Amino acid sequence: MTVHESSMQISQDMVVSIHYTLTNNAGETIDSSVGRGEPLAYLHGHGNIVPGLENALTGKAIGDKLDVAVKPEEGYGEHYAELVQQVPREAFEGVEHLETGMQFQADTGAGPRLFTITAIEGDQVTVDGNHPLAGEVLNFAVEITAVRTASEEELAHGHVHGPEGHDH
Repeated sequence: MTVHESSMQISQDMVVSIHYTLTNNAGETIDSSVGRGEPLAYLHGHGNIVPGLENALTGKAIGDKLDVAVKPEEGYGEHYAELVQQVPREAFEGVEHLETGMQFQADTGAGPRLFTITAIEGDQVTVDGNHPLAGEVLNFAVEITAVRTASEEELAHGHVHGPEGHDH
């Protein structure tokens, strides 16, 4: 690594690699890159990570460590009660076995949306169209491990490619 690369600050169109641990307000770990070997690499400024974390990382550099609390409006959004609905079991035509936690995509007036089955009571199935972390404060512990300029191909595609390139 050259001195130039190690002092690069995170800005638009940079490829950033981070190790992170995401916890909820109760301190429970929701997700982590620690122990998986490779850090998470993303293209800064292209919406590849939640806006609140991306904003907090702007201007930081390799080796920086920070704790970031991301409010719902800059994370996965607020939790909307109107996206929780009860539907009859027969709405799941062709699906023999339903269980909580199953996810499916449905067309809505606002376009396709991912729904999760949250309860089954008799012939009624409760589905939730909110992201599972909607309404939650996201607590990230982050360490920046690499920052580099994105390739033209990465910029054109809007995401990071691995060292061997990327097939679409």
